[in-house]
Amino acid sequence: MRGTARDPTARAGLEADGIEPWVGDPDRIGTLTGALDGVTVVCWLLGSATGTPDALAALHGPRLRAFCERLVDTTVRGLVYEAVGNVATELLDGGVEIAREAARTWEIPLRILDADPADRREWPGAAGRRVCELLDAPADHGTCATLAKPDKADRDSPQGGQARG
Repeated sequence: MRGTARDPTARAGLEADGIEPWVGDPDRIGTLTGALDGVTVVCWLLGSATGTPDALAALHGPRLRAFCERLVDTTVRGLVYEAVGNVATELLDGGVEIAREAARTWEIPLRILDADPADRREWPGAAGRRVCELLDAPADHGTCATLAKPDKADRDSPQGGQARG
């Protein structure tokens, strides 16, 4: 599993959770492209990103659209879009529409993550289930069994990020 962070100092935290770190910035989509090598499912978990209204609108609008366009020429075969969080509902709804348009246009299988990221007991399992659905894997098999159970409920919320304006 590979995870991205904007801040290079976050690498150690990702590694401690067993996640291969990648430093990249969704405001600069090109910095994320290398993280897609060998990836099957991408999760756009920015429902609770912080930043100016304009930066958040860009993150769930043109940045998401540009990212989806880049997925076409990669090994990615599925997208999970987080549609709940602290970001304004209209921005998240717009992001859902962009993700659905990408799914229709480029035949990228899509799952919408609609669990509340503040619910640290439910969110991890819901996110894991969406990934496993895209992998067409049984929830009790291997990695999916690990992803779908909320075993890290006592940790900080798994979503995040900061959008710059």
